[in-house]
Amino acid sequence: MAAMARFQLLHPYPFIKPSIVLSKSPLSSTPIFTLNANYCNYHISGSTSRRRKLSTTSAVASNSESSSTNAESSYSIVGDLLDYLNESWTHFHATAEAKRQLVTAGFHLLNENEEWVMKPGGRYFFTRNMSSLVAFAIGERYSIGNGFHVIAAHTDSPCLKLKPKFSSSKSGYLMVNVQTYGSGLWHTWFDRDLSLAGRVILRADDGSFSHKLVKINRPLLRVPTLAIHLNRTVNTDGFKPNLETHLIPLLATEPEKASSELNDKMNASYSKDPHRQLLMEILSDELGCKAENIVSVELNVCDTQPSCLGGANNEFIFSGRLDNLASSFCALRALVDSCASAEDLANEHTIRMIALFDNEEVGSDSYQGAGAPTMFEAMRRIIACLGHQSVGECAFARAIRHSFLVSADMAHGVHPNFMDKHEENHRPLLQKGLVIKHNANQRYATSGVTAFLFKEVAKIHNLPTQEFVVRNDMGCGSTIGPILASGVGIRTVDCGIAQLSMHR
Repeated sequence: MAAMARFQLLHPYPFIKPSIVLSKSPLSSTPIFTLNANYCNYHISGSTSRRRKLSTTSAVASNSESSSTNAESSYSIVGDLLDYLNESWTHFHATAEAKRQLVTAGFHLLNENEEWVMKPGGRYFFTRNMSSLVAFAIGERYSIGNGFHVIAAHTDSPCLKLKPKFSSSKSGYLMVNVQTYGSGLWHTWFDRDLSLAGRVILRADDGSFSHKLVKINRPLLRVPTLAIHLNRTVNTDGFKPNLETHLIPLLATEPEKASSELNDKMNASYSKDPHRQLLMEILSDELGCKAENIVSVELNVCDTQPSCLGGANNEFIFSGRLDNLASSFCALRALVDSCASAEDLANEHTIRMIALFDNEEVGSDSYQGAGAPTMFEAMRRIIACLGHQSVGECAFARAIRHSFLVSADMAHGVHPNFMDKHEENHRPLLQKGLVIKHNANQRYATSGVTAFLFKEVAKIHNLPTQEFVVRNDMGCGSTIGPILASGVGIRTVDCGIAQLSMHR
């Protein structure tokens, strides 16, 4: 909670002129998501060569050197968010990028299979399945029984995933069979430049195995729509694709209709499945390994359109996967920036923690999801380690009672073309503050007490808040908040940043 309080989300910065754009990143003409870019005003210390900075060569409206500095800080962190989004095509890549930033910030990597050694003032993290992560910083003045202040988010987003047997051929085309993951707006995946990214398992020459991440940074796949001349009623009856038969991406033409280069590559294949081998060759070229050394793949279909600024004043972020990578990024930077130096933890009595889970979009019931006892076990191990194995159950129970969890997941901003979809007194707006989510049926974990505490912290830091309640005649989504609140027994508030076009 301390980290969340210091990370000033949704704090407007000065007016940006339209000429201020991303350097080195082309602006795309087709927006996917929109999110308010005016979401923070927090000084970021340190930099890495991988960060893309926002151009600040144009003048910015400012009446003082201080406001100019704040504006530059805002540009920097928005640029860092865009870098994070562009790096994180999959849940694996999002976790890997978080790991990289934590290591750069001086956090020590722990192994769940080994004994942990830690001390007050230390900063640590561990990953699970390469797709979830828990990181924490221990206050110098921490004593056994003090609480954890946690921000939890998730790394996964709705997408298409390759089936184990993905080879398919139709009408002279090589296709790839996919599964739908989560509740996506699947019609938006048609006629887009798609590619593949994810995790592969490689066999080395010595017989050992290793995991590697892969991302093919070029358009590789496409799901074409049917021409309107063959579907005259689509605009009146709606576009209703069959997700099993119509949502199959094209990879290539069949060998006899392909180029001579493709023919040579496929004819030289040792595989009985030349279709599969073609994709293995593409992956091996990207990884710099032999195709036969790839023994397993776990790949997502990804949109190649880069995340960027948009809108007349560059006040929006156009990006896929904002749900929930924007929250994951905010949690990560809150932790890193709130303990950037030893002095930041010198007077801290609690443990600051973030937990980024996988599989939220499909219910969280997995080894790497919030439904697993990952965070609960981590808390218990931390207390046992700091107490040198001499603490009992009472100390851990007291620590949980003193803890607070912010479940951070994106919120539904009111759509200007569909205002009636929101309850009239609870319509979250972009640029108007963090959204506190309420649901009487416990689809969100917010209570009157946790909402009050959250708003008090926001008030101290002059941060606006909004409140959201779904209409009684509509179903309500959920988050990892109720799962962690009931599984760990920790006081929880559900909140998020308002966005449009969720689950594209």
